[in-house]
Amino acid sequence: MNKLIIFSIIGFLAQLVDGSLGMGFGATSASLLLMFGIAPAVASASIHMAEIVTSAASGASHLRYGNVDKNILFKLTIPGAISAFIGAAFLSNIPGDIIKPFISIFLIILGFYIIIRFLFFNHVSSSIKQSPTLSKRFLTPLGIIGGFFDAVGGGGWGPITTPMLIARKGISPKKVIGTVSTSEFAIAVSATLGFILFLGLEQLNWQWVIAFMIGGVVAAPIAAWLVRIVPTYLLGVLVGGLIILTNSMTIIKSLSLSVSLSLLTYALIIVLWMVSIWYQIKNRGRFIAVEE
Repeated sequence: MNKLIIFSIIGFLAQLVDGSLGMGFGATSASLLLMFGIAPAVASASIHMAEIVTSAASGASHLRYGNVDKNILFKLTIPGAISAFIGAAFLSNIPGDIIKPFISIFLIILGFYIIIRFLFFNHVSSSIKQSPTLSKRFLTPLGIIGGFFDAVGGGGWGPITTPMLIARKGISPKKVIGTVSTSEFAIAVSATLGFILFLGLEQLNWQWVIAFMIGGVVAAPIAAWLVRIVPTYLLGVLVGGLIILTNSMTIIKSLSLSVSLSLLTYALIIVLWMVSIWYQIKNRGRFIAVEE
């Protein structure tokens, strides 16, 4: 019973992060399940089953607050859903942890780019009334990559698609986060269908799934509201720091560093992240948040 309460709390915190920053539910939940010795495929299947409900609640909340760009939503979601199904089939037969460090290195670099751009080269202005139209040539490959690695890693749709979209100049982070969070429903459904087909329902621990669902549903509207009120210039730095921190965990784990060195690395990253946030708040007069 205590474990189920803990899982509900983790689901709440994971969805609060995911819904407000566009990523984090899968990565946080997967880390917890793997810590308890759950096989990667079973962990990913359980998470995606829970995400069907949490992402539906999150998407509805973001739509209500006007945080979704429907033009980007459909172009990104369709290839992502197809790829997620393929990724589920792949993970059911091959360990997914092998490729994680390489993706994490790429995302860490992208995280630094996002922080630097929002700290020193943020040209977003109030004259932007809507997100620029992005072509299928950009969104289709992004959806394919994000969907595949989301199913393989137990989480990856947000960490891959959110930074890539935010890195595009002229796009409001609020719209990016809301759109990615809303599109995650289709990704979760597709990946879950793949896992059910190739693993079977008997592999899922329904108590864990329900615990994650309850925590996530409670957090979803709160996260969507936070996106609406947090300034755009600050969201960029928050997202970039989260990308670096979460993916550094994967790299450190793969390198098998000592506990003291790992803690020192985490502390350094968090301190630099906090300094960046402080710097951004202190110099907020240089930025104009987009209100849409």
